[in-house]
Amino acid sequence: MKPSRTGYLVAAIAVTLSLMGVPALKLGGSAVAHAQDSTPRVVSGAVLDANGQPVIGATVFLKNLKNKSIRSFTSVEMGHYYFAQVSKLEDYELWAEKGDKKTAVKSISTWDTRPTMVTDLKLK
Repeated sequence: MKPSRTGYLVAAIAVTLSLMGVPALKLGGSAVAHAQDSTPRVVSGAVLDANGQPVIGATVFLKNLKNKSIRSFTSVEMGHYYFAQVSKLEDYELWAEKGDKKTAVKSISTWDTRPTMVTDLKLK
């Protein structure tokens, strides 16, 4: 049986992605690239004031850009905040507010595959 052009194409893509460090899955006897890791990530860090001091009681927001849902966390001792079960398959925005102060909005992209992201947020 002669392999199809599609089979050659799938194999070529799998080899190229494996050379780039992307793991492959075996499905139906052919190698198929596994482009995205669906395990959730942790996003954490600290909220800081303009002088770099920790801010307790700031509200940190994590907005899912696909479904527009927003999770929040109130910063605790040393200004720390923590979000678990953050999907690597969705894009997010992250920022903090306290009173009339707000941090810059940071993006969390599906392109960033780190299982743990530590990002400090500075109030202005």
